Amino acid sequence: MSEPPNNPVLIQWILDTRSWFPSAAKTRDLEVHASRPLSLLTPTERASVLKYFHVRDAKMALASALLKRYAIARLAGVAWSTTTPGFTRDERTTKPIWRDPATGAQPVAFNVSHQAGIVALVAVADYPGPGAQSEAGAKVEVGVDVVCTSERRDRDQDLIRKEGWGSFVDMHADVFAMGETTYLKYQVLSAVPGLVERGAGGGPPTPEQVADGKLRAFYALWALREAYVKLTGEALLAEWLGELEFRYFRPSRPTPAWDVPAVETKEGEEEGEDAQVLRKFEIRFRGKKVEDVNMCLRSMGPDYMVATAVRTPEDPNVGLRWRLGPYETLALDDLLNFADSAV
Repeated sequence: MSEPPNNPVLIQWILDTRSWFPSAAKTRDLEVHASRPLSLLTPTERASVLKYFHVRDAKMALASALLKRYAIARLAGVAWSTTTPGFTRDERTTKPIWRDPATGAQPVAFNVSHQAGIVALVAVADYPGPGAQSEAGAKVEVGVDVVCTSERRDRDQDLIRKEGWGSFVDMHADVFAMGETTYLKYQVLSAVPGLVERGAGGGPPTPEQVADGKLRAFYALWALREAYVKLTGEALLAEWLGELEFRYFRPSRPTPAWDVPAVETKEGEEEGEDAQVLRKFEIRFRGKKVEDVNMCLRSMGPDYMVATAVRTPEDPNVGLRWRLGPYETLALDDLLNFADSAV
């Protein structure tokens, strides 16, 4: 069992399940090919993994369960087997949390997202001291969302060809602010230089290239909003969704490949048109500027973007000072070996 951290620590981890268990063609095959990682879960957790029809979804569910346990065991300094009783949901928001059964404290605040084979976790441990919550309320809030612009590209492109871009945006208008839908429909191309790639030989872009650029902006907004909403503990059906607005947003520029890290903008420098990591956002809630949430939108390869949000409500400056750097990609064996040792 490892020792918990002495000072607050923010971690950002990713598991890439796309190459896991290549011999598992169907979900039930995981019972053989993923028997070791499945054995580290409770019967209820295993059932929740194996209920998925598509093996790709089952692998992400497995990774999510393992990553949450790994975070709690490693950051709270408890044995792997003792993490089970503490997983519950916040009484007010129903957000998944881990509460120490012995003390009732929340030493680790965490959030998980998964999309297209990628599972991301952001967590803050031991802030501001022995627990992440006091009688006054939550002291640290975190949210993360992963999007993949290519996962539904064929479906999205087909819908845009048939119905038009405006109709595509309107289909999601109930989870966006009115200003965001207007911006996506009428302004984003002129507001974000270089959003659309040039056509062959530097000529005009094709309709598909124009749609790809608009879709990247759409999914960037989706990730930002989702990370913010998950930070609050509310669901995407929260009544106030239309009162949250990201103004003049843009997507982070893609990196050449998944294993090519995003280029960081140096602190104090302007985020240029080619920025692959964005940290400056104009966020409004009920018309008032939001100034207590630290957010980052980061490209990982040509298709993936990860949005991260952190807030320390009782002392906003603490969370605002944290640098939301690159995510660390873990290997499955890292978790399995740790579980064997954390007994």
